[in-house]
This record gives sequence, structure tokens and C-alpha cells, in this order.
Amino acid sequence: MTVGFIMLCHTALHRAEQVARHWAVQGCPVVIHVDRSVSQAGYARMVENLAPFENVRFCARYRCEWGTFSLVEAMQAASAMILREFPKVRHVYAASGSCMPLRPVEELRAYLQERPHTDFIESVTTADVAWTAGGISYERFVLRFPFSWRRQRWLFDRWVDLQRLFAMRRKLPEGIVPHLGSQWWCLTRQTLSAILQDPRRRIYDDYFRYVWIPDESYFQTLARLYSNDIESRSLTLSKFDFQGKPHVFYDDHLQLLRRSDCFVARKIWPRADKLYRHFLLRETGTRPRAEPNPGKIDRLFAKAIEQRTRGRAGLYMQSRFPNPGWENGRTAAPYSVFEGFSELFEDFETWLGKMAGSRVHGHLYAPDRVEFAGGDPVFNGALSASPALRDHNPNAFLTNLTWNTRGERQCFQFGPRDNQEISWLIAGDPNAQVSVITGAWALPLFRANIDFGEKRRAAARLQQIETEHVQVLRSPHVKARVRIWSLADFVAAPMEPLQQVLDEITPRALHRPIVAPRMVDLSGFGQFLQNLRNQGMQPTLMGEFPLNDEPFPALPVRRRPYLVK
Repeated sequence: MTVGFIMLCHTALHRAEQVARHWAVQGCPVVIHVDRSVSQAGYARMVENLAPFENVRFCARYRCEWGTFSLVEAMQAASAMILREFPKVRHVYAASGSCMPLRPVEELRAYLQERPHTDFIESVTTADVAWTAGGISYERFVLRFPFSWRRQRWLFDRWVDLQRLFAMRRKLPEGIVPHLGSQWWCLTRQTLSAILQDPRRRIYDDYFRYVWIPDESYFQTLARLYSNDIESRSLTLSKFDFQGKPHVFYDDHLQLLRRSDCFVARKIWPRADKLYRHFLLRETGTRPRAEPNPGKIDRLFAKAIEQRTRGRAGLYMQSRFPNPGWENGRTAAPYSVFEGFSELFEDFETWLGKMAGSRVHGHLYAPDRVEFAGGDPVFNGALSASPALRDHNPNAFLTNLTWNTRGERQCFQFGPRDNQEISWLIAGDPNAQVSVITGAWALPLFRANIDFGEKRRAAARLQQIETEHVQVLRSPHVKARVRIWSLADFVAAPMEPLQQVLDEITPRALHRPIVAPRMVDLSGFGQFLQNLRNQGMQPTLMGEFPLNDEPFPALPVRRRPYLVK
């Protein structure tokens, strides 16, 4: 008993030739299908180089295209030839030109000798297993696919839409239960002969000719009709990413491939010289026989897929931004946003930096410049204080800031005068801590030396901007930690909210009384708000301020009652 190989080749013929020679030297018949798209000169050169081997054949050539029945026809032609010309073959192993043996042929022969009637072919139903990675699942069997998905994409999509619209369905051949699986199988001579010589083969071929990606379903379905013993797995190591594209193995995957204990692997990079030298030129191994177990390395592939789809938290590739919702965290680290605090307190940034031990910036999104801490023109990661560069992509400016300063909490000021484009980024970011004193933007306006009419127009514009911003922060989709006070409520009792903010920034610090920052002079501010009302502008975000200069009189002291004897 021996095992024969059929190979489907279309690129890197020198590597396919090298693998075919390796199997032929070990006494294994090999039948090669070379895609008709390959030049005649390249094909002739391969035939000439393998001519000295009597157990190597070349079958009829088909022009193969992904997703079409031509791939099945190529496998049928190669399978028929190997069964006809090599009667001692008891198992037929399907491989591609990019496959490479990982274990000596003697081990494969011994493994199959112990299982003479077992067919190794991945074969699962679409109803039981979500085998496909996106795209079309069961519909590939009940719709017609006469157009090429790669060359005629528009016609392909429109024809699918039309069939769905009119509920057009194909009738499956009697007795057929559609199955899917890898096209790299190892079938017994008995099962493969039954598939190729079935009297109803014309019916099956006509049906599968218009199935989408039939090379993943033709043999996988028909093997269920004739095999007495199917192991629904492949002896070939073939890994796919989240998009259904095969992983390519390079030289640095050598130890990974050895650990899999699989007999064959695909897809090997044609220039992986180290892999080809190690697996094709080494002597027969002395390791104990092991069961092929690609599950040993599944954890590493799962981690690779996670890194590709999720990445590191807050890291955006310079070459490719993730799709919305695919990013692994909008930013890389926690940060704090203060709105209205620098307007209410004098030198608030310096005070907060001392109390929290964090880097505290001014208004990073101010219209005239980026107010980095200390007035630096350039910050970590070569972030420029130029507002033009910042506003080219305001969201990326914030994500870069947090990424470049990992390990150090960043705090910055924000307000209605700033660029509002980052509102939704901050609101949906679990790393953001947002503290808002609504209406505090009116304090600099109150002290400004400009005409009152201009103040009224500016107040109306800023109030509208902050109202929309607060609506975003109160959205049900918000993931940030948000605290909002009106100016009047905050001024009435500032110590408690200041302590809450500091406790969240430095949760491990000792809870000690804080020294409050110095508040700006609010004398006349209540009258200023009344003047705005008198001029037709209704301030709604500040809360209720009395007209006198002491808007929040001290509460009367309540003395403890006592008895007089």
C-alpha cells in the first residue's frame, strides 16, 4: 500500500517541483495539474525537470479561477489519472503547489496503514457549523452563480440580489446533503473511485457547476454518500484569518510548524528557504509518532487574529485606521477633561497639577493655539502646538496624546470656544473623566472690555454650543465618566465636587483635606446675567444667581439645644 499525491499548481513552480521531487524520491506517485494560465515555457520547463521520475505525471490542464467549478475539474482530472496509472495507491492526498511536507513520508504511510478505510476530509453542514467566514453560507447551494466573483463582481452581486428578490431557488439532487470543508483532503481509493465513477456524476457535476466555491463542497458532500468511515478533519495544516484568507508561513514559523505534528502545511512563502531546507532535506526523523494536532498552535493564531482585529488599546496604525467600532479602546490611557474650571478659579492648572500630581494642560483645542502644559511648542511624540495641524484630525490628536504619554495621566481644559469635533470621541471613551461647570464660559465674557451688544451675541453663541455639547454628554451612548454642575450649584459648595474629582484621579492617595483654589471675583455677575435677560438673551446654563454681590449667603449656624435647670 502506498499514498499518492495530486498537486494543483499555478505559481512558484520551482517550489512545487521541489516538493514533487521530494515525494517521488520517497516512492510516492505524484500527478500534477498546472493551471493553463501558466506560460507554456514555464510548464514545459517543469515537465522536463521532472521527466526522470517515472512516478510523476501531468494531467490535462484547466484554466482555474477561484470560486468556480474549474478547480473541481482539475482535481477530477488529476484524481482519475492517479487511480488509473498507479493501481497500488490506496490513499490519495490532495495538495497545492504551495504545500510542503512537515513529516517524513514513512510516518504518513504508517499512519494511513493503520487506518486503511478512513477518509480524512473536513465535511460539515452549514446548518450545524458556522464554517464560512462571512459572505454566503447555505445560499451558495440553492442559488446559481454563473458569474465570476473576482472578474464580474457587479454582475455577481446583481444576480444574487435578483434571485433573492424573486425567491428563485434551485432543487438539490436527490440524496444530497450539502457539506463544506477544506479542499485539502486525503481520500481512500474506494471512496474517490466511487465519486468519479458514479452513474449520476453528470447530474452532480451540472449541479455543482453553479455552486459558489464548489471546491469546498463537491468532494466534501459526495464523500458522505460513499465513505464508511469519515474523520472530518484535514491532515494538512491550513489556517485562516478572520476574513477567510489563508495565513502564510515564513521562515520564522519553523518551530510553530514542527509543533503542529501535521503531515503537510500550506501556505508556504515561496522564498522561505529555511523552511524548505529543513523539511525537505533533513533525514528521517526519530521522533515518536504523534497524532496530527493543529490545535496545539490554535492559541497563537487566535492571538494573531485578536491583535489584527483589536490591536493594542488606543493604538492606531499610521497606515490604516480601523473600521468604526473595531478599535480596541478609543484611547490608550485614562485622562481628565475639565470644562469651566479654569474660568472659575485663578491659576487652576497649577493648583490641579500640585494636588493630583498629573500633567495639566490648558485648552488643547483653543482656536488660536494648543495650550500645552508649560507653554511648550512641541509635546511628547512631536505633537505640535499648531492649531492647523491639530485641526487636520482633532480625534487623532487626542489619541496620539494619550498614547505618547502612557503611564502619566493627562488633564486638559475644554469649553465652547474650543474645537467641538472631539465631543463624541470623548463621550464614547471609557477612559475619559469629564467634569463640567455649565455656564462658566460667561465669566471671561463678564470681565471682557467690549460693547455689551457684542457680549450678548457672544453669550448666545457660546450657550448654544455648550447646550449641544451637554446633550452629547447626556446621551445614552455615553461611556465616559461624566459629572455636570451648573455654575450656581458649584459655587454654592465647591469643596465636595473638587474632592470627588481629585479622588478619581488619584484613587490610591490618602484622603486628606484639600486647599481650595482661589475663586475669581463674582461681584456683579448676577447683575450681568440680568442685563443679558433685559437685552433679550436668556442665560439658562448658569443656574440662579441673585442680583446682589453675595449670591450665596452663609447659612445660619444652628446651635445645639440644651436644658437649663
